[in-house]
Amino acid sequence: MDTLAALTDLGRTDVDMDRRHALAATTYSVAALALPASQWWTRMAERGADRTAPGARSVGQGDLEAVRDMASLFSRADQRHGGGHARTAVVQYLTSDVTGYLRGIFPDDRIRRSMFSTAGELAYLAGWMAFDNGEHSVAQHYLTAAVKLAAEADDPPLAGHILRAMAHQALDLGHPRQALDLAASSVDGRRYTLASPRERALLGVVHARALAATGRKQTAAAALLRAEDDLAAAEPGDDEPGRVFFFGEASLAHETACTLRDTGDLPAAAREFRRSVRTRKAAAFARTHAVTLGYLGNVQARQGNLEEACSTWSRALDLMDGIHSNRTRQAVVDMRSVLSPFRSRGLRAVAELDTRATAFLGGKV
Repeated sequence: MDTLAALTDLGRTDVDMDRRHALAATTYSVAALALPASQWWTRMAERGADRTAPGARSVGQGDLEAVRDMASLFSRADQRHGGGHARTAVVQYLTSDVTGYLRGIFPDDRIRRSMFSTAGELAYLAGWMAFDNGEHSVAQHYLTAAVKLAAEADDPPLAGHILRAMAHQALDLGHPRQALDLAASSVDGRRYTLASPRERALLGVVHARALAATGRKQTAAAALLRAEDDLAAAEPGDDEPGRVFFFGEASLAHETACTLRDTGDLPAAAREFRRSVRTRKAAAFARTHAVTLGYLGNVQARQGNLEEACSTWSRALDLMDGIHSNRTRQAVVDMRSVLSPFRSRGLRAVAELDTRATAFLGGKV
């Protein structure tokens, strides 16, 4: 199906509550993670350049800047409030206003490609928000659509950014081999070489996580070092895309900690999670900050530092008010699971924290 027709149909399904439930009930497909051949990317880029729309509206630089502004607004809201907040608004804007622009007539190919790239970023954001909210099949549909838009824009770094997100989702869902395929593709060729230093670091650290998850510890360590070097090379004034605004030292430390945790190096993982907490602007990135604290508490508990873990988890719960994110909820579920063996020991900190956690989860034990 044509990229724009498929995106419009997906959006209509997603905003209709009855059809949304049916979409959400579909299964995340491991088979759908298979990467297209190199010829597919070439054909998609040619298709984008050859689109014609007789009688369509003219679309110019001002329209492009307006869509970029909205993408930035929605991205920042996601970082603060979680993927369960305003995703329908993102989808409606993408599949009505933005798809209308994509069917327009552009003054030159630069603006056309830029508009398709920005639409790809919005489709990626819709997918990322669905992923964050635990709607994994829905997320997969949007991320797939985003890859197609990136291909029609002939934008390799954007394609790498989306493939990195798909790898992240596959890791979280327990599919490390497929995650490694996706992550390796995200840093392949022009997707990495044409990316800004900050985006290279983002792609690289998720690649490191996928390497660690498949038992490649030494290669993962080398990938982490390269990601650190890439981020260190980022400078003010770099011509970097707005989609990487969130990725800095705190995000790199978070992903590094996850990699170290998955290789079994708990002391190093705790150190990096602490660095992430210490360096993040918590107000602007509340969702990820809460997740980081949840992960840190888990590592501390695994090290036998239960009192310290309870203090960390308490801070995480303080931040979660107003955040709509399944990843934060899962951090609380995991916390209660870790605390379970200690509930009968009369430990005050455990009892108080478990009561708060149960209330947060809506009374579900």
